[in-house]
Amino acid sequence: MLGEIPMNAFAAVCQLFVALAFLSIPLVRHRFGPVAKAAADAELAGQGVRPAVLEENGLRFDAGGHETWAPVAVAAAMTTLAVLNFAQHSWSTPLTWIFQCAVIAMNALILYSNLTAVKSVEAAFRRKNDAELARIDVAAFLKAAENAFPSWVQLLQKARHTIVFGSSAIALTAITLAA
Repeated sequence: MLGEIPMNAFAAVCQLFVALAFLSIPLVRHRFGPVAKAAADAELAGQGVRPAVLEENGLRFDAGGHETWAPVAVAAAMTTLAVLNFAQHSWSTPLTWIFQCAVIAMNALILYSNLTAVKSVEAAFRRKNDAELARIDVAAFLKAAENAFPSWVQLLQKARHTIVFGSSAIALTAITLAA
């Protein structure tokens, strides 16, 4: 214990920060996704490509599909772990190790995906063997979509990664010290 505050409580607070960080993903996409899609569609039209080709191939900028259920599931898991840690339940330590490590790995994959988006989308389009997709300047249309989001979204994205990695490390340290 640090003073009178149990270390499990520090872990729980960190897990609530992680939950909020993951909830920011669908909230931002819900609010600004349609604007990003319109910008991407306009860029594609300027390239002589039908904008519908994105939806036909499962590329979205809104909060639909896995862009909502995955972050909400992570937030629910982190909130459940926080409750267990606040209650100092016997399952809180092993479950925190399992799920916190999974969250670190997922966030690393999200970060990698963000950093390699152009190459990943180009590769996915090549695998489709579609002449229309092959004509798309992927970097330009992704940049158009990115620019449609407010500038603070980039800062939020960096803060989210920092919160997830940092809070996860602190949560794991706290439960280790609590044991």
